[in-house]
Amino acid sequence: MDILLVAATPFEIAPTLSFLEQGYQKHSDGSFEKDSTRIFPLVTGVGMVATAWHLGHHLARHRPDWALNAGIAGAFDRSLNLGDVVQVATDRFGDLGVEEADGSFTDVFELGLTVPDEPPFQKGILQNPVAEQAPYLPLVHGLTVHRVHGFAQSIRAIQHKYPDIQIETMEGAAFFHACLMADVPFAAIRSISNYVEPRNREAWEIGLAIRQLNEVLVEMLRLVQP
Repeated sequence: MDILLVAATPFEIAPTLSFLEQGYQKHSDGSFEKDSTRIFPLVTGVGMVATAWHLGHHLARHRPDWALNAGIAGAFDRSLNLGDVVQVATDRFGDLGVEEADGSFTDVFELGLTVPDEPPFQKGILQNPVAEQAPYLPLVHGLTVHRVHGFAQSIRAIQHKYPDIQIETMEGAAFFHACLMADVPFAAIRSISNYVEPRNREAWEIGLAIRQLNEVLVEMLRLVQP
């Protein structure tokens, strides 16, 4: 089984990379192999553009059996605890559109520039078709943005526009889009490092989030061993 492990930064999956270094054979292309499982870590860099480019470049040359996106995220949903690891069932682009004269946001679907049900979208949303069949983690709805929210008024506005959103990332929707267009089975897991609130880095728990993310990630990779 060929697994593509996608992360924005190396530090988010550093413990898993150490796990692979210790227990798998490393190849010159950067992949790790054990028995009949081959894992290729792909660190894309932060944001949708870098994620889309690196995924497109990789998928044009190699088709994995499964792609897995892992990283940290901010939470709109206060029922989620810092450090919780979740599976993203749906994602959407949160700032692709125009800002109106009154400060409101109109997305590309509302502008008529993109059809809401044109593949890979369903009513403007990107959906993992198998997420609900494998609810090994709490399922959440994601929002992907170029600029993470840190101002109370803009946070309220985006939650009013998309009331179902629970977490925020800078790469998720690009990963969903690429996998859906390439017809590659995939999963996306995130660990909550902070709440989406007026920006306060002192309240973030990045270390906890990374530790718990990688505990789950390593267990998932162990489970796919034959």
